[in-house]
Parts: sequence; C-alpha cells; structure tokens
Amino acid sequence: MCPESKDENRANFEWVRAEMNITYIVGFIGALAVMIVGMMFGSDPASGSFKLLPGQITNFIDPASIFITIGCTIFIVVACFPGGTLASIPKHFAIMLNTKKYNPMTYIDQLVELAQVARKNGLLALEEMGNQQTDPFFKQCIMLIVDNNDADQAREIMVNDIEQSSARHEDAAALYDKGSAVAPAFGMVGTLVGLINMLKNMDLSGDGASSIGSDMGTALITTLYGCVLAHMLFGPIAANLRKRDEEEVLCKMIIVEGVMSIQAGANPKFLREKLMTFIEEKKRSEDGGGKKSKKKDEG
Repeated sequence: MCPESKDENRANFEWVRAEMNITYIVGFIGALAVMIVGMMFGSDPASGSFKLLPGQITNFIDPASIFITIGCTIFIVVACFPGGTLASIPKHFAIMLNTKKYNPMTYIDQLVELAQVARKNGLLALEEMGNQQTDPFFKQCIMLIVDNNDADQAREIMVNDIEQSSARHEDAAALYDKGSAVAPAFGMVGTLVGLINMLKNMDLSGDGASSIGSDMGTALITTLYGCVLAHMLFGPIAANLRKRDEEEVLCKMIIVEGVMSIQAGANPKFLREKLMTFIEEKKRSEDGGGKKSKKKDEG
C-alpha cells in the first residue's frame, strides 16, 4: 500500500469520526435550544404581541417533578440490568462520541496487501503481519488461516465472534431503550401524583379555584420531563450505539470474506473488487484511496 493511500484513508477516517461527533452534539444542543426558546415564547400582556419572555422559563422547573421522573427512571433501569452493563455506561458515551470509527476502505487496503504477500510468499508469511495487527479480531482471523485451519471451521469461529460481539452491543443499546420506555411512563406517574395532590387540596369555597391552573401546570411538567428524557437523551444514544455496531459488523464481515478469499488463493485485484461490493456505490466512486491502491495492484 502506498503512503499516499495510507494518509488519504487516515484523513477519511478522521472526517467520518468528526462528522459523527458533530451530528450528535449539534442535534442534541439544537433540539435543547429550540425547546428552551419555545418555552420562553409568550404573549406580552401590555402589547398583546408574542415575544421572548425569559422569566417564563421558570414555569417549567419543578424539583418534585424532576425527582420523580429522573429518580424513578434511573432506579428502574438499574433494576433491569446487571452491574456489569451499568458499569459500562461511561464506555458507551466514549464509544458514541470519541472512539475509533470503522472505515471499510482501510480494511480493504490491508486485506489486498495481505493477499499480495500471500501470493508471493505463502500464508505463513502473514504471521508476522498478523502479530503487528492492532485490531484483535483482524489478528485472530489472520492467525486462523496461518495455522491452516479448515476453511468452514475458521469461518464458523469468525462469524460466531461477530454474532456474540453484536449481541453484547445490543444489550448495551437495550439499556437506553429501557430508559426511553420507562421515562414517559414515570412522567405520567408524576402527573397523576400532582393531580391527586391538587384534587385533595382543592378548596372551591375560597380562592382555591384560582390556583387550579397553576397546580395543573405543575402536574403536567412531569410528562414533559419524561418525553424529553426519552426522545432527547436515551433515544439518540441507543440509535448511535446501534449505528456504531452496524459499522463494526460491516468491517468485520469484510475481514472475514477477505481472509477466507486469501486462504483460497484469490487474486488481489479480484479480492478488491469483491470486497468493494460491501460498500455503497456512491462511496466507492468517492473514495480516492481505493482507486490509487487499485492502480498499484494493476502495476
């Protein structure tokens, strides 16, 4: 693989990672900002026109509602999952925001390079390259063919590894699915608690009727908190974790197909064409690193 291709792939890798970080952060902050501005819109009693009234934001702050909605949601999620899954929550945020991204072209280029070495020097020559591989799954796959394992058995091991890894990732996403499901429910519970207290303390004989609107608003705030937690916090996290899993599975499947083709003695040019079918057509034409590496193969 030529140095230019490595640099270009590294740049693509960093660009994709930056895009993912920015879209999540911009989406979350944007939704939060729009909601807060919407809360501050109101009718000015003096002019009768709509304008921003910053003081109105206090109408949406209620400590008791926060305590019920957030507290109950957290404890139910804790009750539904083992300690190991809960302890991985910081890791989930790191994966979603900052960690390495899987760039299929990087793996395709490496596999083509392995195929070239294998055709020249045999499969045993891949052992040193496998030991230098930092990706544990990629290293395992290389060593399976270096050890001359049966092709079907080697594939079975690789595919099972992918399935089990994906299942663990699904367990992590399920934690946030549970939070997304129970938060609105406890928002409704908080609303019911507020309505019960309001009706219990209602006194229509005096000025009690004048406070009904205020008490009703306080009761409904918990429903708002539940919806915000579900759709602005838990939902996007689960979606991002599943997206990251899809990217990882795609790259691992490329590794499996590439390694098995190398064991079967595939031509490097044919191997590249085969592995490129895993990538969307638009991305194939846009990726310059693959084209440059392909020219090198033909040379």
